[in-house]
Amino acid sequence: MEISVSDAKARITDLVRRAEAGEEVVLTRFGKAVAKLVPVAPRPSAAVRRAVLDAVRAEGRAAVSAGPDAARSQDFLYDEEGLPR
Repeated sequence: MEISVSDAKARITDLVRRAEAGEEVVLTRFGKAVAKLVPVAPRPSAAVRRAVLDAVRAEGRAAVSAGPDAARSQDFLYDEEGLPR
């Protein structure tokens, strides 16, 4: 549905209800589309957010443990006495 901004002022409650129901409401100014009313996506539950964080953390631990030891990563730059080569 397209409606001018000036007409939308008087019908905003109805337009918001339509957008919540899934209808696309486009606001126009001088015949050109300038804004769109759309429903806000529901926020995931705390349990879902926690599961995502746990999965990301688990992947991060696996990636860190797979690499070389940071304490020894630049040993090739120094000789046995700790001096630069």
